[in-house]
Amino acid sequence: MTTPEATTDVSTAPLAPDVPMGFRERLRTVQQFHTGPGRFRDAGGPVTMVRLGPRRLVPAFAVVTSPEGAHDVLAASDGAFDKEMIVHVQNRTFGDNLFNLPHERWKPRRRTIQPVFTKKQVSTYAGHMAVAAQATATALTSAGAVDLDVEMRHMTLQVLGRSVLGLDLGERAEELGPPVNRMLRWNTSRSLRPVRAPLWLPTPARWRFRQALKAVHGVVDDAIDHAAESEDSGLIRLLQEAVDPVTGKPLSRAQIRDELIVFIIAGHDTTATTLSYTLWALGRDQALQDRVATEISSLGNRPLTIDDVSHLPLTVQVLHEALRLCPPAPAFGRLAMREVVVGGFRIPAGTNVVVGAYALHRDPALWDDPERFDPDRFSPERSAGRSRWQFLPFGAGPRSCVGDHFAMLEATLGVATIMRAARIEALDDDFPVSLPFTMTAGGPIRAQVTAR
Repeated sequence: MTTPEATTDVSTAPLAPDVPMGFRERLRTVQQFHTGPGRFRDAGGPVTMVRLGPRRLVPAFAVVTSPEGAHDVLAASDGAFDKEMIVHVQNRTFGDNLFNLPHERWKPRRRTIQPVFTKKQVSTYAGHMAVAAQATATALTSAGAVDLDVEMRHMTLQVLGRSVLGLDLGERAEELGPPVNRMLRWNTSRSLRPVRAPLWLPTPARWRFRQALKAVHGVVDDAIDHAAESEDSGLIRLLQEAVDPVTGKPLSRAQIRDELIVFIIAGHDTTATTLSYTLWALGRDQALQDRVATEISSLGNRPLTIDDVSHLPLTVQVLHEALRLCPPAPAFGRLAMREVVVGGFRIPAGTNVVVGAYALHRDPALWDDPERFDPDRFSPERSAGRSRWQFLPFGAGPRSCVGDHFAMLEATLGVATIMRAARIEALDDDFPVSLPFTMTAGGPIRAQVTAR
């Protein structure tokens, strides 16, 4: 693979071709974060330009859907790409955080926060995860008919409450979900508009967004205040104690609040959807579900810990397959800060670059029978020789998700605990999706649950 740093003469590379689509088809396709990049690839190739109007009015997009191209964009560390796309700039209305900060401001923040999310540190949250998972398993078997999406959202909010905020959210967990969803939908809707009203202009949608943000701020501020009085203060205490190893500077209260908000957003929708999709998929394949339950039963009925994960290879493979077919982040965006080469093609400076993870995960040139749910494709034998850059559930490169260990531990302990206690039968053949920001369930995920 080439990298932007290794390219000595960008001008010798051919310009990325325009996608051969009409304007209306381009506009419809670019608004589909998940399936759109795959359609552009099928029409124009693995690196293709998508123009929606004059460059002075509407910036062009380059859509990248090959492992080589993904590497060139996401692994770049020399300033060739930055998080200056409109979706990141718009997201700063939530506050500055690891997700949206431009590179130079992101580096000290990442240095400061990274130690909080090491595997060793994340292991301390396993107890909260196991307790929430066991309570969820009990509730599922008692309820019988359930909406998996609702139940998994409740579970992940409880985990976030205890692990991230240091609070037992109780009923407040139910209050937090709607405003988070409202914030994300407003952000995405505004980002997709060719023309946006200035932020100071009062509109009904902006008022609803600000009310939602105020509600989330209220929960987070209460948690920060609580941390000063409690020894069980979760992630907040760690953030308060964290310092930049280079400058020695700690995080301010405002910076801590901004990071907690993005952790809540990322840890709520994304993990809940992964759990819902995993349980739905297992609920459609009883033989596979029995294999998973048999693997877990060997560990006994005690609460599961991080040490048990190494004994659950099939469970982890099932989660990887769920993340392949339903990646929480179906695409990753960057802005080309100068003229660069991606996947062998030249991309002009100022181009919005979209790496299609969903398209990579379902590319028949990269995966056998890509639409089939087959966890065994992630076995060591079948994974040998696979490109690191064709499976991107948490991104890749220097700006990969800082909470990936947290998310995988929560999901693994959650699925294992539920499968040990419950048998699930999915009641629908389809898993509808929605894209308020990340990819989430687009409707009820109905299932019948019985005790094992």
